[in-house]
Order: sequence, then structure tokens, then C-alpha cells
Amino acid sequence: MSDAATATTDELDKYRRELTGYCYRMLGSSFEAEDAVQDTMVRAWKAIDSFEGRSSLRSWLYRIATNVCLDALNAGNRRARPMDLTSPTPVAQAQLVKQPEVTWLEPMPDGRVLPSAGDPAETALSRESVRLAFVAALQHLPPKQRAVLILREVLAWKASEVAELLDTSVASVNSALQRARATLSEQAPAASDTANPLDEEQKALLERYVAAFEGYDMKALTALLHEDATMSMPPYDLWLQGHDDIVGWMLGVGDVCRGSKLVATVANGSPAFAHYHPDPAGGFSPWALIVLELRDGKVGGMDFFLDTERWFPLFDLPARLEA
Repeated sequence: MSDAATATTDELDKYRRELTGYCYRMLGSSFEAEDAVQDTMVRAWKAIDSFEGRSSLRSWLYRIATNVCLDALNAGNRRARPMDLTSPTPVAQAQLVKQPEVTWLEPMPDGRVLPSAGDPAETALSRESVRLAFVAALQHLPPKQRAVLILREVLAWKASEVAELLDTSVASVNSALQRARATLSEQAPAASDTANPLDEEQKALLERYVAAFEGYDMKALTALLHEDATMSMPPYDLWLQGHDDIVGWMLGVGDVCRGSKLVATVANGSPAFAHYHPDPAGGFSPWALIVLELRDGKVGGMDFFLDTERWFPLFDLPARLEA
């Protein structure tokens, strides 16, 4: 590769992380987002000689990425959480029904989408805008409204800049934003506690959560959960709500989790854990990626993503733990 080509690739790669965050919010899939960004980079590299500099390189890349995402969304697939599709199931009626992979909203490592440094207020907004509940709410918007809302509200683009990117008018952008806000207000996710960095109370809460989970102490775990706390387990469509049903599951079908180990990580701007089961052959094997929602000093939600062959490599987590 020539020095010029190397320089061009390096220039494009400077925007990879923020573009991945943008595409993830648009598509709701970590893997589809990374594919979309790679497609964007390939298209940009091939067309770089035609880039006339009438807009910034960043704006040009966002235009390409937006078109890639809109093309992907034309297939009509909307990523969701189990809570978006069905009502909670009483534990006595609980059944595990697996849904296709393309159904579910996917978790994303913070390091692939969030800025490593920057203004604390902007960083807090970035973290809030990749929360599972927020990204799930975005999926209710038509694709172009979704793009407008992310560009205007999350990335703070001017209406004129968004209009130029989408080849439309400022009035159309403002109208789309108004409609997107109205839809989002109906799907508004519950507020979560800021978790960057964790304060001492949050650290203590997570330490108690690990102790309760690893000790399989349901009384201690219940004390950490909101009364309306939720628990989901993609790729299954089942989700549970409330102390009685969550504990009923944990002491019933979920009793196989007894004796597990948790390893801390972060996902979607939230505390998360790699969950390892005792392995009959010795040590501990991967079972789930748990993403927690903290709210008002307690745990408001636990999402157990069970497809560890996908999630553990993405999050650079150990393939197993020794005893």
C-alpha cells in the first residue's frame, strides 16, 4: 500500500468508533453496525478521489454510513427486546421459546462506540444514548426519522447540516424531528442512574449483587431489585417482572446458575458481567452476558444474553475460568 493510501486509510479510521456508535443506534445490532462501518470505509476509500471537499470528511462519511444503514433497514427488520414484543409471563407459565437471531437488540461493548475521552457532559450523553432501553426505543422510529433524531439530538448536528446530508430541506428535517420526538415520548425508556464513573454507592451495590448472585442468596438479591425489576434472556422471548417471578425462576429452571462466577465488564454504557457456570469437567464455562440497569440506587433490569459464542469474543472475555 502506498504512503498516500496509508494516510487515507488512517484518516478514515479516525472516525471508525463514532461511526460504529451511529450505526449501532440506527441498526440495534453490534455485528450489523460493524459491518455497516466496514462497508462505509470501503466505499469511502474507493471514492476518495471524487471527494471534492465541499463538506468535511466527517460529514461525507456520515452521509455514506447513513445510506448504508437506510439500505439495511429497508429489509424491514426491527430489533427489539423481549419486553417490546410480549407481556411479562408469570413464572408458573414460563416457557423458553427461541426466536431468530435477527429479532433481538444486541449488546455493544462501550469501547467500540463511546469516546475514550472528552467533555464529561458529552460523554454522559453518549453513554445514555447507547443504553439498551434507549436504542430499543429508537427502533420504533421510521429509518429517516431515526437518523434525524440521532444526528440532531445525540450528535448535535445543525438542522442545515442534517438537511444537506439527507438531501432534503431544513423544514423537512425539523418536521421529522418533531414526529420522532413525539413517538419517542410514547416509548420513553425509564431513566437510569449515571454510571460513569461509578460512585461509591453504585460500587457497593454491584459488590452486593455479585455476592448475592454467586452465593445464590435470593433474599439478598431481592433486596437489591426494584419491585418491578425485569429479567430477560435473549434469544428466548420470555421475560419476567417482579420479585416473586424472578426468584421463582432462579430457584426453579434457573437453579442451574447456582455456584456461578461473575466477571465485571461494561456494555451499553451500563455495568455488565460475564456469567460463568460450573463446568462438570472442572472450572467454569461461559453462560451469559448480563447487562444491568441501575435505577434509584437499585437494579431495575437484568438482561441475560445467552449466546456466549457471539458475545464473549466481542467483549474480549475469557473462554473459560479455571477453578
